[in-house]
Amino acid sequence: MGAVFVRPAGPADAALIHAFVRDLADYEKLLHEVEATEADIASALFGENPRVFCEIAEADGAAVGFALWFYSFSTFRGRQGIYLEDLFVRPQARGVGAGKALLRALAKRCVEEGLGRLEWSVLDWNAPAIGFYDGLGAAAMDAWTVRRLDGKALEALAAS
Repeated sequence: MGAVFVRPAGPADAALIHAFVRDLADYEKLLHEVEATEADIASALFGENPRVFCEIAEADGAAVGFALWFYSFSTFRGRQGIYLEDLFVRPQARGVGAGKALLRALAKRCVEEGLGRLEWSVLDWNAPAIGFYDGLGAAAMDAWTVRRLDGKALEALAAS
């Protein structure tokens, strides 16, 4: 594979992004949890007031990976940051630099916009990804535990 090029996603990429989401979920053994449709992706990324964004990595003219992200805020730093929701590179394209190119593009955005940090989560069993992130100098946030409300628990709290 040739050089990797990263570009912002556009409306014509909705089906591709949806396929990447499903491929990532399948890799993470979570495909059964995907509810998002192509229309949901298109609306969230390219609707009237998008709050999430996406970059596409291409090699030899073919899309090989994506990074889906949104702005976060750190009260401790007093600045916005980027939270990387999903990063995925197709297995046949791993090792050509697509993942690093996607993260580099987001890091450059952070620096250029004066953002305080770039952060993401990784499944604890995903040793290849953890090794890749460690190699980039990413710090593990071992003292933090992710918590989530969704479904019935979210509805119950909202109604209380």
